[in-house]
Amino acid sequence: MQMKTKSARIAELNDRCRLGVDRNARIVVTRTCLAHFAHGNARVHAIVAQAMLLRAVRNYRFGPEDRPERDRGIMVIAGTEVRFRIDYYDSDLEYGSEDPSDPNLTVRVLTIMLPEDD
Repeated sequence: MQMKTKSARIAELNDRCRLGVDRNARIVVTRTCLAHFAHGNARVHAIVAQAMLLRAVRNYRFGPEDRPERDRGIMVIAGTEVRFRIDYYDSDLEYGSEDPSDPNLTVRVLTIMLPEDD
């Protein structure tokens, strides 16, 4: 049995976060990104916009030019560039994780944003 590289393990855990199956992960949409896609003040518009953004992140396909950890991506949604990034924190969300390849030490935070939010 071949051992996974640290980078491959991080990529696998990042995919779980991006796909929404990591129960410890947090997913955040920046205020400006949500406002751009919500088109109105109704709460339902915000919910629909969040669902659309999450679906786009889940369906994102990484290319060979992307980072091996698969921790960020850029896509165009309805003519607007949208970015996502996964950051690694300790279990208290206070400091960076000591080892992003260890899910027991790391809470992943996926942020969906517009370029000006980055």
